[in-house]
Amino acid sequence: MKNKKESLFKGVLFLLISQIFIKIIGLVYKLYLTNKEGFGDSGNAIYSSGFQIYALLLTFSSTGVPNAISKLVSERLAVGDNRGANKVFKIAFVTFALIGMTGSVLLFLGAKTIANSWIQIPEAEYSLIALSPSIFFVSITAVIRGYFNGRLSFSTTAKSQSIEQVFKTIFTVFLVELVCIFGKNNTLIMAAAANLATTFATISSFIYIYAYYKSKRKEIGQEILQSVNYKPTRIRKTIKQIITVAMPISISSLISSFNKNIDSFTIVRFLKQNMDAEKAKIQYGILSGKIDSLCVLPLALNSAFVSVLVPNISKTMAKGNESDVGKKATMFILVSILVGLPITAIMFIFSKQILSLLFPNAQSGSMYLRVNSIAIIFMLLSQTLSGLLQGIGKVKIPPIAFGIGMIIKFICNIILIPKKEIGIYGAIIGNILCNVIAFIIQITILSKNLKMKFGFKKFIIKPIISTIIMSIVSIFLYNTIKCIELEKMAIILAISSGCLIYILLVFALKILPKEEIKAI
Repeated sequence: MKNKKESLFKGVLFLLISQIFIKIIGLVYKLYLTNKEGFGDSGNAIYSSGFQIYALLLTFSSTGVPNAISKLVSERLAVGDNRGANKVFKIAFVTFALIGMTGSVLLFLGAKTIANSWIQIPEAEYSLIALSPSIFFVSITAVIRGYFNGRLSFSTTAKSQSIEQVFKTIFTVFLVELVCIFGKNNTLIMAAAANLATTFATISSFIYIYAYYKSKRKEIGQEILQSVNYKPTRIRKTIKQIITVAMPISISSLISSFNKNIDSFTIVRFLKQNMDAEKAKIQYGILSGKIDSLCVLPLALNSAFVSVLVPNISKTMAKGNESDVGKKATMFILVSILVGLPITAIMFIFSKQILSLLFPNAQSGSMYLRVNSIAIIFMLLSQTLSGLLQGIGKVKIPPIAFGIGMIIKFICNIILIPKKEIGIYGAIIGNILCNVIAFIIQITILSKNLKMKFGFKKFIIKPIISTIIMSIVSIFLYNTIKCIELEKMAIILAISSGCLIYILLVFALKILPKEEIKAI
């Protein structure tokens, strides 16, 4: 039992580290593209608009699938039904292979219409075509990842995701440089090449994880022979079970993806009422290419915990340990607060310096980042709450919560963006309100279903005090160091020192007791 817990701990730790690694590597290629001559904010607009449409279609075939499969597999394994768990995996693989193939074909055939009519960025057509095969490979890869997550083999998912991101970065640099050699910095072709890199990376990830699955087939076969409590079910019924669990999760992710597509559909369209098309496209590129990329980085710190939440809590609920679920939920919410507050503060205070450091050739957008950073803490908390609600079987709540938030965002976009004095800030305001509303709805429902104790001092006062002290120290260090050293070195040292101070304060103020630290 001890070895199993140690193995689980290593898997979770590996998943957490890999998520941080993935986001850092992802930022590397984003920095490369944005600072590349001939790409910049205009290239980001083409790249991001195509990628967001791809992500929208992808939600139907893969987003939510890993959590759904891991939930169903972990529930069967908890009662010794190894054969039933394997059957769920096989049926899901075939089902989502067909769905993924359909998505790929639709994107390939509809690329021109989507680029010209939907998002009104005609240059995005080639990017959409380049991305279309990815939907199929991501769909079947997601099923395998979900299966191994359900078996509590989180390191497998972590490795496949890391491989995908590393290859994505390598292929992006290679293909874009190749285009530059032959195409003389053509922005349109560079954006298409960058998206083609995503397709090659997803194929690489699939090859790895499928090879790993084949290497484990003998071991899985032996487990199936030892299966107990197996209850035969028809294929149709199993598919219905998978869809029943996967669809609400996928709809939640679909709504989240559609939030970004609301920007794709509305920002350029409405900004053109008050400025020329090229300037509108550049403003959209700043928001989608730099600001959104930086604001979702913190989700990597949280996503590993959320990946563990669903199978872990599902298993605990299946065994009837509902009191333990409340304690775990409280702990994970606190961790999200402790991660989100300092990052929100750093992004808000040092927005100009961060963009100058990361994007020296395209520094504009500091005020966009400052305002949008307010959403970070609510994004993190909403991500955690979604995982908790899925784990306890309340899978319909997250999509409802984000759906309501999405409606508010859409209203903000169509009313505020056309106003000359507000412009693109209307989309940022809508994003903040969307996440705040989703958080309020989810925490309200979760509190009614679980016994959780939220101490005002522990959850609000102490984290805020720690964040304020960290901010003061960081500002002081930055203003002091920049007078005697390079400004770039000053911001790095100021943020690093501030984060260290914050971590020490978390321990000094005893926000996380020893028991909770061990549990994490």
